[in-house]
This record gives sequence, C-alpha cells and structure tokens, in this order.
Amino acid sequence: MRPYDTIIFDLDGTLLDTLDDLMDATNHALRQMGWPERSKDEICQFVGNGVAKLIERAVPPGTDDAGVKKALDIFTPYYDAHKQDKTAPYPGIPDMLTALKARGLTLAVVSNKFDAAVKGLMPEYFPGLIDAAAGEAVAAGVPKKPHPAMVHGVLKTLGADPARAVYVGDSDVDLQTAKNAGLPCISVTWGFREEDFLRAHGGATFVHSPAELAAFLMEKI
Repeated sequence: MRPYDTIIFDLDGTLLDTLDDLMDATNHALRQMGWPERSKDEICQFVGNGVAKLIERAVPPGTDDAGVKKALDIFTPYYDAHKQDKTAPYPGIPDMLTALKARGLTLAVVSNKFDAAVKGLMPEYFPGLIDAAAGEAVAAGVPKKPHPAMVHGVLKTLGADPARAVYVGDSDVDLQTAKNAGLPCISVTWGFREEDFLRAHGGATFVHSPAELAAFLMEKI
C-alpha cells in the first residue's frame, strides 16, 4: 500500500496568491468606514481564519460588534466582485498539480475562504485538476478550520482512506487542522507564514517550491 493517494491542499497562501485582492477589499471596507487602511504585511498576518476574522483583526482596536459586521458587509460583495483582479496561482502550482494528477493522485482543497468562492475559483484556475473542494460554511453548521469537519467531509465525499491522505498548507491553522484531522502535514514556505514561525507552531516537514512538493509526494507513491 502506498502511503499517500489523496492530497488535501489549503488554498490561500498554498495554491493561490490571494493577498493583494484580500488587502484591496479590506482597505476598501476600512475606507468606507472612515478608518485607517492596513499594510500588506498586516493583512498577511491577519489571514488564515476566514474573512470574518480578517475584518475583526483589521478594524481599529475597540471596534464594537456592530462596526465589525458593517465592515464585513462592505467587504464581502466588494471582494466577491474583485477576487480575481490580482489573484493568481503561485509559479509552478499548475504544473505541480498536473504532474500529481497524471500519477493518479486524488486532489482536494479545504479552505476557510467562503464556500461559494472556493468552488467558483477551482474551474477558473485549476480546471479538471481538483476532485473535491470545500470552503467555509459555518452558517450551514460546518465548523471552519482548524476544526477537522471540512477535511473529514471531503475525505468522505471522495471515499478516501484517511490513512493514505496528507494535508498541505502554509499556516499554523493548517498545522492544527491536520493534527485535528489525524493527518500528516506538509508545510509550504512560499505562503503567508515564514518557516521559523511554522516550526515554532509544530511544523516538521517543509517544502520550498511546488516542484519540490511534487517530487516529495511522488516519492511517497
């Protein structure tokens, strides 16, 4: 039995570089509210737990719940309309996914980006490559990462054996998600968190390019 036949990827910071569009939408909401904008480095530190948490972190300290909700209500339609203005796969990602798919691996995405956006982005950027995708659906009763519910749901949808699955992500949230789901985690270093940070949060296996990730995974087939 080969160790891995199902690869579950995080999306933002792992497959797609979404930071500029997230920053633009966040700063649009902050401007509309009359609040100071945030830098790209700040936005990078705020992402990972879904857009509601992004806005909660970006608004001025002491903002009440009503203010956070109003900013989120401004952010959401703006981001939906502009989520592909600057977003693109990291260099080498499409080739990596294509190579893994050609070797017969099953590929999935689990993200804290809202579900409709995740499902809509898959055919745009990775047509025919992703076998299942799940995004944030808290309103439907599905907890977001690092809770393992979405990972377990995708594995069930695919009929995959968890013992032969691996999780790939770029953040401490991904490390905790993998741990909670009982999966090994491969941390990528081109995303939103640096390697030293990931090591401090329990990261043990690192790859530094999509080509290195493809080679590592295909060695495990």
